[in-house]
Amino acid sequence: MLGSGILKGLAVTAKNFVGSYHDPERMVTVEYPEERIPIPENYRNFPFLVTENATDPMGTLRCVACQICEKECPPQCIYIEKSKDKKPDAAGKLQLYPAIFDIDTSVCMSCQICVEVCPFDAIKMDQVFEIAATDRFTDLLLNREKLAKPNTYFHHIHPTEAAEVDGRLAAERKAAEEKAKAAAAAAAAKAAAPKPAAPAAGAAAPKPATALAAGAAGVAVGTTAATLGAATTPSLTPPVAPASPAVPPVPKSAPAPSAEAPKPPPPAA
Repeated sequence: MLGSGILKGLAVTAKNFVGSYHDPERMVTVEYPEERIPIPENYRNFPFLVTENATDPMGTLRCVACQICEKECPPQCIYIEKSKDKKPDAAGKLQLYPAIFDIDTSVCMSCQICVEVCPFDAIKMDQVFEIAATDRFTDLLLNREKLAKPNTYFHHIHPTEAAEVDGRLAAERKAAEEKAKAAAAAAAAKAAAPKPAAPAAGAAAPKPATALAAGAAGVAVGTTAATLGAATTPSLTPPVAPASPAVPPVPKSAPAPSAEAPKPPPPAA
């Protein structure tokens, strides 16, 4: 039939139009701000700083002014200055704290990189979206007093993530406490151990067995080295020729007799 598609479309439109007046599933309009719909847990807007105690937010900040978020922020909207002194954190450990912590929300792009790189779970993403202001330089530049919010607020807006973070931090603090107790017990046991008696005056302190063994090994090594050196080192003294056997002297023989006849003596005068 010609035009049947148009008639079917008009029927769907009419059904939805009538149902929007009496069907709760079709009533999609919310009378804001009198009526508000629940915000999903994963929704994020701008960062905030987590504190352990709502009554002392500046004294219980998790932030230790490591400035990692400031360095990693793509639009460079975070400004931090470290403190000159240290304060105990929630676990009782002395830590630095941010003397100045500012976030320019007019530049922030809600990328959540500051949350991802924070090693202390000190900065999280907020869900506040009603931030209209007349002066962007004063109202949209948030300092640490405006950014600090208690851990209970974090549990209210992000219950799943907050429970996971609290469980991990509790395990880390318990491990640190057990390590400190073990170190204290070891120190106490060392202090309570009896000290060895001091040797009498004039008596030579006995050498440890290891020292005697090392000395004997040194003497043996030295003797072996000397022997090898004597066997392998050439002598600098020229060699002495062996003495030849003594030759007995030849005796002088008597003069041989002359072969001529003896002459007679001359006659007497």
